[in-house]
Amino acid sequence: MYIQSTMELILILDSERFNKLLNRVYNTSEYTDNNKLVDETLASKGILVTYHDKQYKKKVQLTVNLNTILDGDEPNRGNADKLIRKLEKRIGNYFNSSYTLDDFNVSEMVITTDIDVGSRKNVSDYIQVLQRVGRVKGFSPARDNPFGDDIGFCLDGNSNDVEFMIYDLEGFLKQQLEDADSGRKQLKAYTKNAVGIIRAEVHLTKPKAISACTNETAASGQIADLSEQSTAIFSKTFLHIVPFGDFYKKDKAVEIIKNEVDDRRLRRRMLHLLELIPEKKSLLLAQKALNHRKVDDVMKMFFQIDLSPVTISKRHDVKHFKNLYSYFENTNPERT
Repeated sequence: MYIQSTMELILILDSERFNKLLNRVYNTSEYTDNNKLVDETLASKGILVTYHDKQYKKKVQLTVNLNTILDGDEPNRGNADKLIRKLEKRIGNYFNSSYTLDDFNVSEMVITTDIDVGSRKNVSDYIQVLQRVGRVKGFSPARDNPFGDDIGFCLDGNSNDVEFMIYDLEGFLKQQLEDADSGRKQLKAYTKNAVGIIRAEVHLTKPKAISACTNETAASGQIADLSEQSTAIFSKTFLHIVPFGDFYKKDKAVEIIKNEVDDRRLRRRMLHLLELIPEKKSLLLAQKALNHRKVDDVMKMFFQIDLSPVTISKRHDVKHFKNLYSYFENTNPERT
């Protein structure tokens, strides 16, 4: 699994100091909507600088691609010191030593991986069945879902400021390019490397979520700590939401449970959960309706027999597809 990590750093300034910085880059930057000015001077080195020129709040935002800072390497244990050294040097040079890395606050982190499942059809199959998960403990369907039902789904943490997205990368890029009225040739060229790719993202959307993952308070310490933990943070959220195991039609799943589970009570509860998930349209609501205080034991047994409790719809023309986790070791960083 190849992890990509992006962080957002914020610096709040008074009008005088903000305008001094703004005047320095005004002629080499581009204004967007909402009084934002974007400076791409450091974009090739992994840092995009955005100036938010709002009436009551002036701020400088750095969007930092940790992989680009590390020349394509994954941010993980062993290269955190290198990451911080490079980041401090680039920020110091850009601001002529007027501001340093620790003048900023880490406000957001996005952790991404691309899962190569081989074909458009496989992507569609997985997205359709994963949408049947509905809600899980601590997460609900997002109010502002940027994807159509045929492309993916998004869950928001109820109180932890964590978002989870999983979607058809090719479909999403096509949607974006069509909205921009791109030509057919450009569309094909831009999306060819996204065919067969499911993209999954974990967003830590506010400082509260950042603080929950690290005891560090300075930006340099937080970035070093979070970069080392990026794979663990992603995996914990992914495993919490995406069921482990092969996907089958309900009748086949019933057969597997009857053949594999000897404990009669546990077997009965697993079969009941299979019935409840499509009825409740939610894994969480089905678990609650099961009314069993040891529902984790039920889920662990599904895990042990490599069977997802979320089954394939009767209307879906596929009878089986393999455990999504089996693709992780085959993920190719060159295709991300």
